[in-house]
Amino acid sequence: MSLVDHHPEHNVIRVQLTQNIALKGLNEREMMELERHLTVVDCQKGDFLLHQGVHEMEQYFILDGILKRVVTNQQAKEMILRFTHSRDMETSYAAWRLKTPTPYSIVSVTKARVVKLPLPQWVEFIDAHAPVKQAFEYEVMRLMSEIMAHTITLHLLDAPGRVHRFRRKYADLFDLLPKKELASYLNISPETLSRLKHQGKI
Repeated sequence: MSLVDHHPEHNVIRVQLTQNIALKGLNEREMMELERHLTVVDCQKGDFLLHQGVHEMEQYFILDGILKRVVTNQQAKEMILRFTHSRDMETSYAAWRLKTPTPYSIVSVTKARVVKLPLPQWVEFIDAHAPVKQAFEYEVMRLMSEIMAHTITLHLLDAPGRVHRFRRKYADLFDLLPKKELASYLNISPETLSRLKHQGKI
């Protein structure tokens, strides 16, 4: 891990930060103010950025690669809630505001690079920049709505319908995701996913 300014690819990282969904509205002065708190993390496949059930939380901005938000029950059965990739963000902002433990883990699906800062510092920053806070909280609500829609989809649509919906809504992710991860998210077997692709039903 290193601060943005000390990273050998700091110029590229700064450009990527300006393209992030939560940061693209910042001006140069605001970005420099935020950058002092940012740490660059290079993740390997399977690395945990956040563990379910903890109280220490961070805000993540994804530069490269794919992450997943995962819930695990007491029998160690996993459910993937969403995938995140470059120019997107991950957060446990709602849990932090409610003073509850994180309800999910955030795990790297592929090799990835993220920039992070402690959530209290991010909240302090957005509280001082109302337009950024408004855009960020809108995005948090949109993500929660998206996860709810996905959960409903698992109950209402058959396997071909679930795959077709994902491909329509997330065309940029469909061919990037490992098939095992995508199949798990859609609650179907990798074999079913392969068969549907082979039959041209998606």
